[in-house]
Amino acid sequence: MKSAKPKVLHEIAGRPMIEHVLRTAAAVSPATTTVIVGHKAKYVEDQLGMRSGLAFALQDPQLGTAHALQQAEPHLKGRGGTLVLLSGDVPLLSRRTLETLLETHRGAQAAATVVTATVERPFGYGRIVRSKGHIVRIVEERDASPAQRQIKEINSGIYAFDLAPLFDALRGISSKNAQGEYYLTDLIALYRRRKMVVDTILVDDPAEIRGINSRSELAEVSRLVRQKKNEELMAAGVTLIDPATTYIDLDVEIMADTVIHPGVVIEGRTRIGAGCEIQGHVRIIDSKIGDRVTINNFCVISGSRVAEGAVVGPFAHLRPDTVVGEGAKVGNFVELKKTTLGAKAKASHLAYLGDATIGANVNVGAGTITCNYDGTSKHQTVIEEGAFIGSDSQLIAPVRVGKGAYVAAGSSITEDVPEGALGIARGRQTNIQGWVEKKKTSPVRT
Repeated sequence: MKSAKPKVLHEIAGRPMIEHVLRTAAAVSPATTTVIVGHKAKYVEDQLGMRSGLAFALQDPQLGTAHALQQAEPHLKGRGGTLVLLSGDVPLLSRRTLETLLETHRGAQAAATVVTATVERPFGYGRIVRSKGHIVRIVEERDASPAQRQIKEINSGIYAFDLAPLFDALRGISSKNAQGEYYLTDLIALYRRRKMVVDTILVDDPAEIRGINSRSELAEVSRLVRQKKNEELMAAGVTLIDPATTYIDLDVEIMADTVIHPGVVIEGRTRIGAGCEIQGHVRIIDSKIGDRVTINNFCVISGSRVAEGAVVGPFAHLRPDTVVGEGAKVGNFVELKKTTLGAKAKASHLAYLGDATIGANVNVGAGTITCNYDGTSKHQTVIEEGAFIGSDSQLIAPVRVGKGAYVAAGSSITEDVPEGALGIARGRQTNIQGWVEKKKTSPVRT
């Protein structure tokens, strides 16, 4: 990947690729889940540390796939049943395939069952070698003969194993191969020599077992995941005007009759209600949008809540911990941060409202600023219901504007404005009659 980040932590549609694998594993209710870590192990453990029920086993040094699996032995000692081995860089595997794998493995009472696929271009994959229809061994690309490289059935790296004989058998694997590693694939031939049952299942869609080893493969798999997500949304009644340019993370929820325009990015655990319109080139992250909300072009909304019937934008920025009330309006080039804007309140133009509580039916004029930071601490501004804030005003926090009060345009308010009062804080205007004509006739000094 040519990256400082471990491969399995690169994201696909809002989730690290290993998170896709773990969610698929969780779908079949395993008794335990063990993650084998090696390269940059601490980064992986820290990323997954919030997940309950995970155990970690360190592979150091990294001597191949069989050696990796051996590191799980202390966590599984004394247990029986079936072990399913998944790869952290194969994120498209479906729950249905995993259920089929378990059903086949148990039905055959197999020592091992291998998930395989048939592909037109098998380069780089281990080949499935069969005799009379039965798998006899798996040959890795580097060790394959020219004839074996023509085989199109490949090993996915996904297995089910009977736990009872597994770890003793792993100790019988040799590292005499092109890479000098302990190949897990050699276990298949070892089991067959011991007359143990080895079975396979063939996936219908080879994309399911596609691994990721480069940035270009990451982009291609991400495209497939997003495409599937978009298809699910459209089937549920959401209009995506141009699905190819609409980027929606897997955990996003969108209700029916919402229309999403081109160039929209919706990330994290965002929820968008019914009947909304999200116009072009909007980005929404970890936010909750109510029903019948309009988000106009080129807005950024992060960690915020927008209530039913509100209008936002264009070119608005809602920063984390912002709440926009029912029927409220946030206009063009307005920025809100840790601010609650009450029902039917309006900030229509060119304002910064930070660390503020703004009541219902307040009108905030163009160019208004809540001066919330004194260089050391943040302070609160409170504007009560029905107040009117004139254009180009500065509200220097901490300050309160009372219910129904007015602030005159161009004021710098440093003290509370009582309920129903008019606050004016600006220099007195002076008009000098004849000043322009006098200036024109004055001699020019050089």
